[in-house]
Amino acid sequence: MADSNPQHPAYGLLRQVTPTASVLLADNPGKMTLDGTNTWILQAPGSDECIVVDPGPKDKAHLDAVAASGTVVLTLVTHRHADHTGGLKRFHRKTAAPVRAVGEKFLHGDGVSLADGEVIEAAGLRIEVLHTPGHTADSVSFVLDDAILTGDTVLGRGTTVLDPKDGSLADYLQSLDRLEAAGAGKTVLPGHGPELPDTAEVARAYRAHRRQRLDQVRSALAEIGENAKPMQVVRHVYSDVDKKLWPAARMSVKTQLAYLRES
Repeated sequence: MADSNPQHPAYGLLRQVTPTASVLLADNPGKMTLDGTNTWILQAPGSDECIVVDPGPKDKAHLDAVAASGTVVLTLVTHRHADHTGGLKRFHRKTAAPVRAVGEKFLHGDGVSLADGEVIEAAGLRIEVLHTPGHTADSVSFVLDDAILTGDTVLGRGTTVLDPKDGSLADYLQSLDRLEAAGAGKTVLPGHGPELPDTAEVARAYRAHRRQRLDQVRSALAEIGENAKPMQVVRHVYSDVDKKLWPAARMSVKTQLAYLRES
């Protein structure tokens, strides 16, 4: 049974967040995962069936606890990163529920790739798939009546790192626009960090922050040269950030430089 009393972070406790969404926090804190990865369990009130979003890392205790939360009829994946997908194979073997994601390598059972705009009806719920690339190319969000599961596109605290392997700032800004349009009054249910009250408001704040960082990158380039390397820019723009986080900042700077140099 979900415990509605604790607040984030609450390891090992199924915490009710909205009438249809509960969260189990994986015990995998780190520089890139904040307090850990949120695994979301979605089910209509009174239903024994549930949908699991992002089973999390390959952690037997966590995966067993998620599987015990109800009869899992579907597993959904927000994006490819291992802290969200590392436990997929084990979880599928345990539940036999189909696994759906954008990337084909993460599909299991009779799961098929997620499509932008499709509506999923399961566990008494109606969920719209919203393609929100930028953090990664395969990032999606899931829109409920009263909330949006944002994966790593919007976090419960801090800002999102854009993965230069396939992330794009142009895509990310468009995704923030989509979340703003879809998210007025809807709770943010993020992949990391605590829930937030209004997706549209958070998306606007994220966009303003990105625009501010872009201005800072432009100023840095004007000072140190248009051909500056990413880490040179990090030292100028992210001087207020803990140096332990500079490798992550470098990832975002690479995407910022690509955006400026391609526009």
